[in-house]
Amino acid sequence: MRIPSRTAKYSLGQVVRHREHPFRGVVFDVDPEFANTEEWYESIPEESRPSRNQPFYHLFAETEATYYVAYVSEQNLLPDVSGEPLEHPEVDEMFGEFEDGRYPLQFGLN
Repeated sequence: MRIPSRTAKYSLGQVVRHREHPFRGVVFDVDPEFANTEEWYESIPEESRPSRNQPFYHLFAETEATYYVAYVSEQNLLPDVSGEPLEHPEVDEMFGEFEDGRYPLQFGLN
């Protein structure tokens, strides 16, 4: 049995895409394991519910139709290799100019 790693695979400012759903996003926060509400977790159909024991990512996400904030398990993310920036309006508030497939942070971390 494989023991899940608590080391996040993706980093702040990295552009990722969902493995199954048609959206992309930029990582703006990472939880080392599930840290959302029980109600949120239970709302996911049981057959596709991710393990709690893995990193979860907060994303400024976008589809062709809308912008939103997403909370996604590591197992459901892939690196985005499109080389395209996001248009999500909140990205500019936290990150600098898109460069080499990622966004640099605008400020230092605490």
